[in-house]
Amino acid sequence: MPPQSMPRRPTDLSLDQALLHEARSFGVNLSQAAEAGLRRAVAVAVAEAKADTWLRENAKALASSKIWADQAWPASGAI
Repeated sequence: MPPQSMPRRPTDLSLDQALLHEARSFGVNLSQAAEAGLRRAVAVAVAEAKADTWLRENAKALASSKIWADQAWPASGAI
């Protein structure tokens, strides 16, 4: 038995006319394509937000590590 799908809600979208025509000419299911694209966009936004949060939360540790590394390993040619 296939898994139950989430309820759908009708939505109006404004799309590039040429892209819409091309998609229809190839039989692309617009609802499925829009949902797949939206899922990818949300996944990217979530990943970026998590990365930003991690960087902000770890900024002091990263700065401290950089200072330590700069002191432990002098720049090339400084030896």
